[in-house]
Amino acid sequence: MTEPAFFILTALVGAPCHGYGIVAEVRELSQGRVHLKVGTLYGVLDRLVADGLVGLDREEIQQGRLRRYYRLTEQGADALAAEVARQTANADVASRRLRALRAASAGGSA
Repeated sequence: MTEPAFFILTALVGAPCHGYGIVAEVRELSQGRVHLKVGTLYGVLDRLVADGLVGLDREEIQQGRLRRYYRLTEQGADALAAEVARQTANADVASRRLRALRAASAGGSA
């Protein structure tokens, strides 16, 4: 799963959201590391919809423009949970190795 897809799914946990709201939420969730451009957002959303991970919740007219709201599907929540578990396992492996490296370095420099 790409980082933009991960954060888009995370942004949709809890409540449906429209494109601009997703962009803002992703920026906040990623602490500013991920900046989605409109083309990227809708490309990823189209793929997530096609994969059944996100669904169209509703459409509204706001100031004369169509605003689409997207929601996380059950399949999307399952995919996000699996990705969280994968990333957690990867981080755990790296953390163990770093602790072992630091312990060995601390023991060898005494």
